[in-house]
Amino acid sequence: MRKMLLSLFLLLASLVGSLALEDLDGKAFVFPVATNTARVVLKPTIPRPLTNFTLCMRVYTELTRGYTLFSYASKRDSNEILLYLEKPYQFSFHVGGPGVTFNVPQKFSNSPFGEHVCASWESATGLVELWMNGQPLVRKSLRKGLSVSAEASIILGQEQDSYGGGFDINQCLVGEITDVYMWERILSPGEVVFAWHNYPRPDYLINWKSLSYDIVGDVFVKPALLSAQRAG
Repeated sequence: MRKMLLSLFLLLASLVGSLALEDLDGKAFVFPVATNTARVVLKPTIPRPLTNFTLCMRVYTELTRGYTLFSYASKRDSNEILLYLEKPYQFSFHVGGPGVTFNVPQKFSNSPFGEHVCASWESATGLVELWMNGQPLVRKSLRKGLSVSAEASIILGQEQDSYGGGFDINQCLVGEITDVYMWERILSPGEVVFAWHNYPRPDYLINWKSLSYDIVGDVFVKPALLSAQRAG
């Protein structure tokens, strides 16, 4: 009986731990060195396949090579959602495998204190948007009619070439990420600007101020260097 009670206690403790939500306002995930292991695994509840979404975050890095910001892999496709910087001023945004490229005017990306990036996709039209520091780029089209799988492995700082794995040291982030939010809808232009000013609208799928996550390897939660430099 004692063993059974102990087992039950340990199970309940693990469930409570897995459901714990942390407010990371004013904090950042810091990736200090290049590695093919260090990552942050996000564990939001995705209630249904996605037919619309908007993703926003802030990043601070000195890298001039390509690196991964956000990797959402399903068992169907490792690039179910992927936001990747190919090189300075050039982003690739993938949904359901294929991607489109956005060339960012240097005037949109001239902050010495990091960048705020938002990307959105709408299944009904296939329209995708990319916003840099509150400024929109020309809309493009990608995977009209698709739905994004709700069963996902979601990782910051590494690109998944397989579900939950297949990492490449040459695609990792060295720097920090903060203010990560995701919605199951397309934000309006005004809402994107609010997010840039760090006043994101509610109804989140991923909420930086109430986040469930695991850290693997050398990633550290520290006060955000960007916090004092946020717009507004």
